[in-house]
Amino acid sequence: MSPRATTPPWPLVALFTAGYLAAYLLPTTVGRLDSALPLTATEAGAVGSALLLGSAMAGFTLAARVDRIGPGRLARAGLLLAAAGYGTAALTTALPVVVVGSVLGGFGSGTATAVAARGIAAQRDPHRVSTLGLLGVSALAGALYLTIPQLGPGHGLPLAALALTALLTWPATSRLTTTTAVRAAQDNGPLPHRRSGLTLAVTLLLWSLAQNSLWGVSGRIGTTQAGLSEVTVGAVFATALGAGLLGVLGAGALGARLGRALPIGGGTALIAACIVLSASATGLTTFATGEIAWNVLYPVVLSYLIGLAASLDPRGRWAVLIGSASSLGTAAGPLTGSLLSAHAGFPAMGTVLAIGLLLIAVPMTVVARRTTTTTHATYRGQETVEQLEQTEYRPVA
Repeated sequence: MSPRATTPPWPLVALFTAGYLAAYLLPTTVGRLDSALPLTATEAGAVGSALLLGSAMAGFTLAARVDRIGPGRLARAGLLLAAAGYGTAALTTALPVVVVGSVLGGFGSGTATAVAARGIAAQRDPHRVSTLGLLGVSALAGALYLTIPQLGPGHGLPLAALALTALLTWPATSRLTTTTAVRAAQDNGPLPHRRSGLTLAVTLLLWSLAQNSLWGVSGRIGTTQAGLSEVTVGAVFATALGAGLLGVLGAGALGARLGRALPIGGGTALIAACIVLSASATGLTTFATGEIAWNVLYPVVLSYLIGLAASLDPRGRWAVLIGSASSLGTAAGPLTGSLLSAHAGFPAMGTVLAIGLLLIAVPMTVVARRTTTTTHATYRGQETVEQLEQTEYRPVA
């Protein structure tokens, strides 16, 4: 049974923002590693992948340990590690130190994300809290895309922004103790909805890989294929993330009115079309149109996927495990995008990614349709038992 959320969701939103920011800043992080350090584009993509792989490993390692360690304590450790790792990588040009610091920072980000995912699953409306988190990270990333190009060159600025965000999030961790307090012994219980959970984990891994294969090379598409300056590309990204805020607000307003299957399946198909457009861009108009439309749709679909993962287990274990699988896909994205574009070109890369998205949209939609009915029935039964026991625990709505 899941805990009653006794504090507002804002600490979780702050932690979610700090954890997800590294993935949102990936294009500028990878692009600046490429330009400021002795790295090829593929090698810079590999460093970005290593950073996000560290984040994924944190989720897999901590999925069943959040409540045993304590969410507040674990979140503080993760934020401290993120600040130290990213801060160290930002302050040096020694390549081994940059790589190790980035990976350690990624592990810290993943720790923060794991605690946030655990707490979001315990909320009465996980979809609402996840949309607030996406709103926060989109707004912050958009502001940084406008600011960083104005501060000068160098690989350190986006990494320093990640470190500073981790430090500024630290005070929010004092409110996490009761938000995600669950009896530790319950972590040993069996995972419900195993088939649906495994299917969603595999498909979300591939879904995230496709998204971040393009996102990781979007900066290079803008500067090399579309012929734009870094300032112009940054402005496009900021505008796109700003438009993404509208998508998140729309998803929050819609809530469960359309169910989960239509936003996930239909939204993924539309994202595939946007990827083709962005990857084939040869000027400002097509590049901006593809990136903006894609960034409107991406957080909408992601918010429903996060809510779907949270609904599979009110204790939050599937939310953390599926989120970590997504991080694996995110981690492989920059390197995959770099390799595909290097060998086949950006337009061919976009076509391959779009076909893959259309294929995985089918099982994702099936899981969404099937889970909507079964989870509601399960939690109604849990609620009856809990009312009889008169405990402080409640099911996920």
